Formats: sequence, C-alpha cells, structure tokens
Amino acid sequence: MQFPRLSEAMRLTRLEPPAGRVTMVLDTDTYNEVDDQFAVAYALLSPEKLTVEAIYAAPFFNGRSTGPADGMEKSYQEILRLLELLEKPAEGRVFRGSTTYLPDWDHPVESPAALDLIERAMQRSPEDEPLVVVAIGAITNVASAILLEPRIIERVVVVWLGGHAFFWPDTREFNLMQDVPAARVIFDSGVPLVQLPCMGVVSHLHTTVAELERYVQGRSRIGDYLTEIVRSYQGNPFAWSKVIWDISSIAYL
Repeated sequence: MQFPRLSEAMRLTRLEPPAGRVTMVLDTDTYNEVDDQFAVAYALLSPEKLTVEAIYAAPFFNGRSTGPADGMEKSYQEILRLLELLEKPAEGRVFRGSTTYLPDWDHPVESPAALDLIERAMQRSPEDEPLVVVAIGAITNVASAILLEPRIIERVVVVWLGGHAFFWPDTREFNLMQDVPAARVIFDSGVPLVQLPCMGVVSHLHTTVAELERYVQGRSRIGDYLTEIVRSYQGNPFAWSKVIWDISSIAYL
C-alpha cells in the first residue's frame, strides 16, 4: 500500500509539543485496568487546553474480559459510566471500536470508531492544524482508519502509549504485543507519531491509595470512583502503589 509522504519540515512541525489549544480524539481500552479512567477524566476536565471531540472504545483481552470483543464492549460501557459521573454528554461522541485485532495490512477492521476518525480527519485539509489522535490501548482502530483512508496521515498526529523504552530488555508490553500488525502500520505508514514508552519511561508515574484518599476522594463523584477502583484493584496493600500509565498521554498535550 502507498501512503502519503509528508515533507521532513512538515513532519518536524507536526511533532513539536503542542503550545496552544489541542483538538483531539481518545482511543482507549477503558476497562482493561484502572488507569484509562484517569486519562478520560483528565482530558474531559481540561477544557481550557483540550477539545475532546470523540472517545473510541478499543479491544483488549486479559483477565477482565473473555476476548477482544468483550473487552471493547466493556470499555465502551465504562466510557459511558465515566461521562455520566463527569456530567458530560455522550451522544455523538462515544463510539464502539473493533471487535478483533487487525489481522494484517490487507484486512482493515471497519468499526464505528475507525469510520468516525476518518470522517473527522477528512474534514480538515493538510494545511490545517492536525487532529491529535491519543491512543492508550491496542491500536487497531487507528491503524484500520489509516488503511481505509491513507490520506488521514496528512491530517493527524498520533500519540500512542505503547511499547517499552528502546533500551528495555524485552518488548512484552500489553498494548503492543496483543496488536503487532496494527503497531506495524503505525510505525511504517509515516503518520506523525509520538510514542510514549511504558517500562523505563511512563512506569515512573505511580500513585497510592493513601494519596488518592488525601487529594481525590470526597471532592467529586468522579474522584470517589477513581479512588475506589484503585483501592479495589490493589493486591497486598503493604507499600503498594499503582502506575497510572495513561495519564502521561494527556499530560503530554
């Protein structure tokens, strides 16, 4: 497949850290752990900096789902739950994503999320400010959109939490290893990409139940919910902390 090629000057411009207001969409496996919920809340509670046009449910498969389709649906329902707690409208901005991972480059997975991303991106011209696509899970929705309409490469910047630091001794990172063909599309297509590595970089963003009880609980419905899901997620409470991976993507913006 032939992808549009950006000039080096355009690529460097697109990859500069954003200085002004950002228009974005968020692709999230929200029910996978307890950190996506923080990212969703952070983004929606930062209207002075971020305009969140849409939120897409991404597939995942671990002990909290029976398969990618179930993971996507649970993520979709969790997004709706978060928006209700935040008292934010959901209609027209929350979309189900793929029920499977991308099998290969020849078979993009069409979904409401992928089609919405294409529609929003193509409303822009290559000369406009790009739509920032923040992906914090398996990246099939975004990769499929690129394969279905490669011209969005000229209109978006992808910020992806995936993989580990390049010096890390392995590549066994959840978002990457469950969706390798999709990750290859993102890396090989030439789309402007900001990668946020997990181990060795984002892995330093820890919080504790005590910290959440002190600064978050009791201040809002969403604060109570975030505290409770972390409290219920912990194992041995002795000296326990939790990496809140996904807030890094919103903090970058």
